[in-house]
Amino acid sequence: MVMRISTRTIYDVGVGQIGTLQSSLARTQQQLSTGRKNLTAADDPIASARALEVTQSAGINEQMVTNRSNAKGLLSLETVALQSSTNLMTDIKELAVKAGAGSLSQADRESIAVELEGRLADLLGQANSSDGVGGYVFSGYKSTTQPFTPTANGVVYNGDQGQRELQVASTRKVAISDSGSSVFENNLTGNGRFATGASPANYDRGGTGIIAPGSVSDPTKLTGSKYQIDFQVTPAVPGTPASTTYTITDLTLNQPVPATPVPAVPVPYVSGQAIAFDGMTFDIKGAPANGDQFSVEPSTKKSVFNAIDDMIKALRAPGSGAAGQASLSNALNQAQNSIDNTADNILSVQAAVGSRLKELDSLDSAGDDLKLQYASVLSDLQDVDYVAAISMFTQQSTNLDAAQKSFKSLSGLSLFNYI
Repeated sequence: MVMRISTRTIYDVGVGQIGTLQSSLARTQQQLSTGRKNLTAADDPIASARALEVTQSAGINEQMVTNRSNAKGLLSLETVALQSSTNLMTDIKELAVKAGAGSLSQADRESIAVELEGRLADLLGQANSSDGVGGYVFSGYKSTTQPFTPTANGVVYNGDQGQRELQVASTRKVAISDSGSSVFENNLTGNGRFATGASPANYDRGGTGIIAPGSVSDPTKLTGSKYQIDFQVTPAVPGTPASTTYTITDLTLNQPVPATPVPAVPVPYVSGQAIAFDGMTFDIKGAPANGDQFSVEPSTKKSVFNAIDDMIKALRAPGSGAAGQASLSNALNQAQNSIDNTADNILSVQAAVGSRLKELDSLDSAGDDLKLQYASVLSDLQDVDYVAAISMFTQQSTNLDAAQKSFKSLSGLSLFNYI
């Protein structure tokens, strides 16, 4: 049986086939020009959805790179301020040692006091360091508030205890600041467990006793009480030499304390001999006067600015002779302990900042690896295979050319050509 195909059918089929080949060729040409194998989500819905997820993850990773850069900048500013503060603390400690020399005159001490005032102003400037973006490094959450302000009663902290953080990885936040309170005010007095001191009235009585900072001999025996040491001097009488004794009172419990190694009340005083009780050991040197008092109490937190101010006041306090030197030594010992503790605290904060910077470097390295991984996955999902696409383009061009030529020949077949 012979099938008859109308001229209309020939044209319709030919034009449709050529249109299909042209569309395929145009799609391949777009793939080559854009470098993408999926021009629309409909081309590969699964790959398109996956590519969107990876693109979003890559964008978050780029934002983390920016956050880490900002964190490094802020922490670097803090490091500079802390290093400068450490250098200033070293200078202040040297001045404190120099001030304790017994050969200095009152004029010499005044000169050191003036120099300490300059160091105090410099340290205050470091504590009020700017973060470079309109705020302050050490003000906590109150970043736009100047942290420290000098007043007639000393330096006042205006910030809070907050520690600002920044998201630097998908599951990691890093502190980008430290409060001024934790750096410059979180400093223990004395040896860190207890603080010794002398009554200012000792100077008026002519006492020359100097109490040492002491140390903890048995942490388990510390009571946390406040103690007072009272001296009694019995003048010499014919046949009996002068004697000096002391008693220890627990002011918190309001009861006497037996002292070792001589468990007696009152205890005979020997200059430089260790005084030990309730897990604490220290000594007192010199010649305390009758009625002189010394204190021992748990360490408390003290601002470094107040410690330096106390040192300046001690240097300017009137005093002469052995009693004046003892009063100055006791005041300087207390101030130096606070300054030493401050220096240690600043170094600890500086070490913590350094560890954060090191962590940020590690996170940067991991972020770079992640960036390469995301790029590789996106390339597999989106990038066209140029070798296969060019081959396909050549084949489709050949097919289209053949279809056009064959359609021209086929459309030319007609009985009218033979009439």
